[in-house]
Amino acid sequence: MSWTYRLKPELFDLNHTLDCGQVFRWVRDGDWWTGVVGDQVIRLSQDHGQLIVDSKLQPEFLTRYFRLDDNMPSIYESINRDLLIDRAIRKYRGLRLIRQDPWECLISYMLSTASNIPTIQKRICLLSRFFGQELEPGYFSFPDPETLANVDPAELDKCKLGFRTQNIIAAAEEVASGELDLDVLFRLEYRYARERLMRLRGIGEKVADCVLLFAFDKMEAFPVDTHIKQIIQHYHIDDSYFETCTNMSCMGEWGRDYFGHYCGYAQEYLYYQKRMEGFVSLY
Repeated sequence: MSWTYRLKPELFDLNHTLDCGQVFRWVRDGDWWTGVVGDQVIRLSQDHGQLIVDSKLQPEFLTRYFRLDDNMPSIYESINRDLLIDRAIRKYRGLRLIRQDPWECLISYMLSTASNIPTIQKRICLLSRFFGQELEPGYFSFPDPETLANVDPAELDKCKLGFRTQNIIAAAEEVASGELDLDVLFRLEYRYARERLMRLRGIGEKVADCVLLFAFDKMEAFPVDTHIKQIIQHYHIDDSYFETCTNMSCMGEWGRDYFGHYCGYAQEYLYYQKRMEGFVSLY
């Protein structure tokens, strides 16, 4: 049975954190957000900074899930390198990265290729409805690796995954068999963890970086998608770094070098600002 309690996190904005595009299973209705995390349905709201929680989960879980242990003033100081990121920090202050479940995050971002956020959300919803367990009316857990490894590909067609179907099954087979041990990725250095993920069919640098940033605590991951590429080309293309390096891979290296260890935070703030406002004026 769920219970209601309050948390008083510092420098945390629930709306920015859940709306910024890093996670796909939260839905907002008025002042409340409802999401499925693991095998639990959670309802959250924020009132004058206080986080109102309706859930069976203990406060310690949400502290870890929302990275409330991150030292945001120190992170802001570390990544605040120019007027563009300074503006994003001031406007979207309190946005925190989320520690997502590694398996669900892996599949979610494999489903994200060549797609917008509503489409990704629909695919995950269908996948959970058809192959997960019902937790409450209308809310389902994410299917486990064993279930997806043994599913009939024709059954997955109901989830409208398109060309991603075989890639999802192949990834599930590797995880279910133990060939890919997700726990090992936590212990690997960033570059080796990314190389391992990219051995999965259908995973390139951007998807690997998203998974490592949002599920494996690799703060040095700097995913480069169309928004980030456009930001770099619009605001930073005069940087001498790009005289000989213009592809997305090099842009990721630039982000790590420019913003430092917490470049993943910088990426999410810039991405959200671009998605919400387009190109912004700095003067």
